[in-house]
Amino acid sequence: MAQSMLLYWGSGSPPCWRVMLALEEKQLQGYKHKHLSFDKNEHKCAEVQALNPRAQLPTFKHGDIVVNESFAACLYLEVKHTRGVACDRGAWRVTEGRDDVAFYEWYVPEGERHDSALKRNKESLIAELKLWEGYLEKMGNGSYLAGKNFTMADVVCFPVIAYFPRLHCPPERCPRLMEYYQMLKDRPSVKASWPLE
Repeated sequence: MAQSMLLYWGSGSPPCWRVMLALEEKQLQGYKHKHLSFDKNEHKCAEVQALNPRAQLPTFKHGDIVVNESFAACLYLEVKHTRGVACDRGAWRVTEGRDDVAFYEWYVPEGERHDSALKRNKESLIAELKLWEGYLEKMGNGSYLAGKNFTMADVVCFPVIAYFPRLHCPPERCPRLMEYYQMLKDRPSVKASWPLE
């Protein structure tokens, strides 16, 4: 079954990573994949544009089905493949954080950034960190995002949280997130899908 799947992906992209992580957790190793360079604009090639007119990654294809949004691809894998990680349906609420908040400075070229937007973005990121910290505190030590079991909520959120250390998030500002990060970074699916350096 995995042999009929194809994923176009770029390293360092949390959306791409979450689909790779979902494939690993669903025990769908052996899927075909093409690593494309963002720096070389390889994701804008005709091959990708034929499946995804926006020329964005990830682009996921399974047989005749094409899914171009990472959350949708994870949900598709959740519905179509019952083995591996499962998801409490309520756990999708946890995943509503926006990637653009954490990655504003990566998405917006330096000359196009506005001080007011940067300030709002940092304030929003701090508010989100507090929200996540409070949520993990409420869940208790050693918990995952939706409770005591690893679920699809972890699959879709961990790739963003894993970038916090690279974004120099002070560990004292988000100790529960860093505890969560440490707990998951050596998980086999995380290690198998870790972004290329």
